[in-house]
Amino acid sequence: MTVRVRLLTCGWLEGSLSMLMVGGEGRVRLPIPSVLVEHPKGTAVFDTGLHASLAHDTSRLRTSADLFDVFMGPDDALGPQLRALDVDPAAVDFVINSHLHFDHCGGNEALANATLLVQDPEWKAGHIDKLIERDVYNPNDFDLGQPVQLLQGEHDVFGDGSVRCVPTYGHTAGHQSLVVRTDNAEYVFCGDTCYFKETLENNALPGFGYDLAAQARTLDWLREMQGAGAQLVFGHDPNQWPTLGPELP
Repeated sequence: MTVRVRLLTCGWLEGSLSMLMVGGEGRVRLPIPSVLVEHPKGTAVFDTGLHASLAHDTSRLRTSADLFDVFMGPDDALGPQLRALDVDPAAVDFVINSHLHFDHCGGNEALANATLLVQDPEWKAGHIDKLIERDVYNPNDFDLGQPVQLLQGEHDVFGDGSVRCVPTYGHTAGHQSLVVRTDNAEYVFCGDTCYFKETLENNALPGFGYDLAAQARTLDWLREMQGAGAQLVFGHDPNQWPTLGPELP
C-alpha cells in the first residue's frame, strides 16, 4: 500500500479572530485547505476550498461577504491547482466534504464525475430552508447532480483502513474529519472541528456552533489520536499550514 497526500491552498479568508475563538482578538488570515489523496484504488479530495468565482465576485457569499475578506486568484481554485499537479479533475473518484459550508465545498463543481461522500445529517442540514435563508448553506455549492453516498458514521473509503471518514459532529450537524495512514505516518485532517492548534490546547472553541458540547468531546478524541501518534492537521491554522509543505511523508 502506498498512499500519497498532497496539500492545496484554495484561497484565503480574513476575518475577526473572535468569530472563531472565544476571547480572540484582532484579525486573522485563514488558509483554505484542500487535500488530495492518491490511493492505489483511486483518488479522493477532502474539502474543495472556495468557489472559483470568488476570485472576482464575492456576491455568491451573500451575507457572509460582510464577515470575511476574500483573497483568491484565478489559479487558486481547485481545478487549476489539480491540473498543475497533472491530475485531471474529471478523473477524481471521490469528493469528501468535512461539511457543507462555502469554504469547504466551493470547488466541488470541478469534480464532475466524483462521488460525494458526506454524512447523512450534514446533507439533510444543507437542505433545510431556514438554514439556507440564513446563508449557512448554499446548495448551489454541493447539490450538483454528482452521485451522493450518504454516510451513517465511520466509513472506510478504499476498504483497507488507510483512508477513513470519521464523524466529528458539533461544528455542524454532520461534520466529519478524515484519517489517512501513509507508509510512514497517520494524519487526522480535522476540518472545522478544530480550527487551530490553540483550539485544542486551550479548549478555545468558537462562540457558535451546532452543538458545542459535542465539539468539545471531539477535541478529546483528537487528543487521544495525537497521544497515539497521529499528526493533527488543523482546519485553518495560519501558523501550522505553511510548515506542512506541498506533500506529507
